Amino acid sequence: MAKGAYHYIAELWKRPYDSLRDILKERFIRWRKEDVVVRIDKPTRLDRARALGYKAKPGVVIARVRVKKGGRDRPKIRKGRRPKRAGHLFFTPSKSLQQQAEEKAAKKFPNLEVLNSYYVGEDGVYKWFEVIMLDPHHPAIVKDKELGWIASKKHQGRVFRGLTSSGKKSRGLKF
Repeated sequence: MAKGAYHYIAELWKRPYDSLRDILKERFIRWRKEDVVVRIDKPTRLDRARALGYKAKPGVVIARVRVKKGGRDRPKIRKGRRPKRAGHLFFTPSKSLQQQAEEKAAKKFPNLEVLNSYYVGEDGVYKWFEVIMLDPHHPAIVKDKELGWIASKKHQGRVFRGLTSSGKKSRGLKF
C-alpha cells in the first residue's frame, strides 16, 4: 500500500534529532527570542496537528508556547520551622509542562478554547508545545460536525478544569 505525506512527516518526527538536527537548532535560536506565547500561521507538525483535530479553516488558531523545564522551587519558609522540615528541594508540580503550556495559551487568548496540544521540541532550558485553539463563536466552528461541540457553554474554560488530553493524563484518567 502506498504511503502518504503524513506518514513520512511522522517518520521524521520519530527521531527528530537525527533527521532534523540543523533545522531544529536554527528554529530554537529564533524561538528563544520570541515571546512566551506566539500565534503562528500553520502547524510545525502537520501530521500531529491533524491527528488531534486541527483543520485549516477560519476559527482555528495555533499558538506556540515556551515553558521552562525542570522542577520548581517552593518559596522558602523563613519563620517558625527548622530547616529540615522546609521541604524546599525537589518540589515537583502536579501539572505537566504540556498542561502548563495549554493554560498559558488560554490566558493569552481568553476568547478561544483549547482543543489539544503537542510537543515540538526542547533545548537545555525550554520545551515548546503547539496548542490548537478554537473560537467557539465563529460560524465555521459552530457549524462543523466534528468541532462544533466546543461551542456549548459546558466546555467553557475546559483547560483550567483539566479536561484536555494532557489535563486528564495529569489527573490519572488516562494511561
